[in-house]
Amino acid sequence: MAKKEEIEVQDAKPGFAVSAFLQETKDELDKVVWPSRQQLISESIAVILMVILSATLIYLVDNFFAWGAKQVFG
Repeated sequence: MAKKEEIEVQDAKPGFAVSAFLQETKDELDKVVWPSRQQLISESIAVILMVILSATLIYLVDNFFAWGAKQVFG
């Protein structure tokens, strides 16, 4: 079942109203659950560590295959 707001949007005249866009953007941002500072820091550190781990693993595998290619092809 369609909500009242969705019906109003469908019936609206075509065009772009900047004020309506900004108001709707503000309304949507008010619904966002923002992380705490501690949560933001800890998750950022986790992402950075995973990127470092992944880059290191790719580097090691690449060096292994380069060594293997050197052994095979001289």
